[in-house]
Amino acid sequence: MYALFDTDCAIPVTIQPAIVRDMASLAHHAMLIEVYTTPKPGLVDRANNGAHRDMTVATFEHSAEAIAPWLALFTQTGIDSANLPANQLLPMLRPHGKQCERDMLLATAGVNTHKGMLFSLALLCAATGRLWQQGKILNPQTVCQQVARATEGLVQRELAANTQPKTAGERFFHQHGLAGVRGEVESGFSTVREYSLPVYANAIAHGADRNSALLEVMLTLLAHNNDTNLVARGGIDGLHYVQHRAQEIIQQTAFLSVERMRALQLLDQQLIARNLSPGGSADLLAVTWLLHQLNR
Repeated sequence: MYALFDTDCAIPVTIQPAIVRDMASLAHHAMLIEVYTTPKPGLVDRANNGAHRDMTVATFEHSAEAIAPWLALFTQTGIDSANLPANQLLPMLRPHGKQCERDMLLATAGVNTHKGMLFSLALLCAATGRLWQQGKILNPQTVCQQVARATEGLVQRELAANTQPKTAGERFFHQHGLAGVRGEVESGFSTVREYSLPVYANAIAHGADRNSALLEVMLTLLAHNNDTNLVARGGIDGLHYVQHRAQEIIQQTAFLSVERMRALQLLDQQLIARNLSPGGSADLLAVTWLLHQLNR
């Protein structure tokens, strides 16, 4: 996996405004809600370990617990950046993010559970803190716009400019034009805003429980997200297979129906058999839930 953060840092002790505590709590819950959502095709959940042999629900719980103290610091960093240009936010976050990654890996005995999600959550927490300090409205649109401003040019600097790709992320960009989590944050989470947030809101409006609503989100993300985790495991054909199967399920089954849930269970077994795990879509599932809370 490519590094999303660099350099070292320790957690300072600060007096936390309510927004810091609230965002840290929401982001922590988002990580747990993602792993508890069941059944998620190819992914660790309450039913099975998906296409993974090195992680369980407990691994994700330990990881989330290790990351939790840093979430407040990410939000506070956004507050501290409020009077600075937006492009200075990411360099301020990266030292904290690198140490947070190390804490995560210590808690999981070296298993990468939340690296991509951590990058997204750090930016969302910081963007929220920054907007709050500036006295601006907090909602999914304003927060995502702030993330986009903070990461403007990220894909060009860290993927496109590397003409001799070494990491998986760099190779996928040059071979297939896939920008992964970097592209998603620079776009202000366009996949979430365009596809999964409306689906989640619609499901909740129809009276769905959280798990059912998030499974609709998962299916939508599988159909539309260019998940580089799938490419890492199954090549570009693996990505296309999952997108095609998800689109078939959407077309052939009704929204929030029992048949759709059964189709997801079958897809879970199919992805396990092919050793495919849509981890990037799992990250966006957590982002979707977190952003929806800002509307409340």
